[in-house]
Amino acid sequence: MESERKVINVVGAAIVKNGTVLCAQRGPGKSLAGYWEFPGGKIEPHETPRQALHREIEEELLCDIEVADEVCTSEYDYAFGTVRLTTFICHLHAGLPRLTEHTAIQWLEPSAMPQLGWAPVDRAAVTLISQMDFRAPNAI
Repeated sequence: MESERKVINVVGAAIVKNGTVLCAQRGPGKSLAGYWEFPGGKIEPHETPRQALHREIEEELLCDIEVADEVCTSEYDYAFGTVRLTTFICHLHAGLPRLTEHTAIQWLEPSAMPQLGWAPVDRAAVTLISQMDFRAPNAI
């Protein structure tokens, strides 16, 4: 009898600033090292997805965000288990992202995002977000 795969519920933040989106590269020594992702992490049993995302961004990037609209939820079967990722559009509330766990961060125009080597579970959200326009209607 085959055992049921472990499901890991995580959240990711597509942080938007000046029409660009923050992309983060996973650091060495972590699973999926070198892949690009939306920063975030695991949802703890006592948290809602939005609470988890707020906490994870404070811990990982040392800044404060406003969690806005949900983009999508996607799943991917990795060797270590199934990751179920819910991605949200977020806006910086206070501070600027700083590297603590990631190797690099980049602010990219949404249309340029697919050029990076994204972790498989993030790719559905990247496809949707890459078609969005976050510039203000009257931006010059």
